[in-house]
Amino acid sequence: MIILAATPIGNLGDASARLVEALGTVPVIAAEDTRTTQRLLAALGVTHRPRLVALHDHNEKERAGEIVELARDADVLLLSDAGMPTVSDPGYGVVAAAIAAGVGVTALPGPSAVLTALALSGLPTDRFAFEGFLPRKSGERRTVLRQLAAEARTMVFFDSPSRVAASLTDIAEVLGPDRRVALARELTKMYEEVLRGTAAEVAEQARVGIRGEVVLVVEGAPAREISFADAVAQVRAQVASGIRLKEAAVDVAAHTGHTRRDLYQAALGSPDRHGDGASAGPN
Repeated sequence: MIILAATPIGNLGDASARLVEALGTVPVIAAEDTRTTQRLLAALGVTHRPRLVALHDHNEKERAGEIVELARDADVLLLSDAGMPTVSDPGYGVVAAAIAAGVGVTALPGPSAVLTALALSGLPTDRFAFEGFLPRKSGERRTVLRQLAAEARTMVFFDSPSRVAASLTDIAEVLGPDRRVALARELTKMYEEVLRGTAAEVAEQARVGIRGEVVLVVEGAPAREISFADAVAQVRAQVASGIRLKEAAVDVAAHTGHTRRDLYQAALGSPDRHGDGASAGPN
């Protein structure tokens, strides 16, 4: 089968016993960078020398089928340079191909920069969205941020240390200077640091220069004050555009604070509900 294995994001001591065991026994490792994997084997004292297959962003589409076929006969360990494969790293294409081919997929869980930064941020963790890397160019970055302006969940981004000050400036200007953020750098390493405050405050701190790998955590949009009547109108507008009534009620409830059941029942009288029966209720 395909085995997705999380590797340390900084501190070598975070390598799990299951990871070390797998590194010492599997016949094939598909690695984002084979040199990084060789260093990991040496650092962990693993003397076993499996076959190493390079799997990165530029060749995953071509090599996915080959790796899946290898996994029909023997376990293939899939590694990214740090953290869990497939999360802003290679691996998704292999997993999709394996599932389509009926080849088993499992995971050895472990370190995650996304979850570590979220846990340390001091921001709400009950609902969050991982948004990957912010765009390099300010115009594209601001477009993405405007699209996320109403997102109520805590948001997690990857960014470059050379761009993060500019990104924070854009966040302050697009989402508001008082939006709370946390900038986590060098997670699990000796110089781990988390800067917390408003977007404007952390942007100012970041202008002196940030070093190391960076994760940004951004507070979700505050709940908007909206009347029940306006919320029902939003539900009906979504239904008129072709969305099912149940789905529209759930979506509007998520950002207005009104219950989906109340919204559903109130919107049932809409003539544009596309066949949703009056006797049905939200699941």
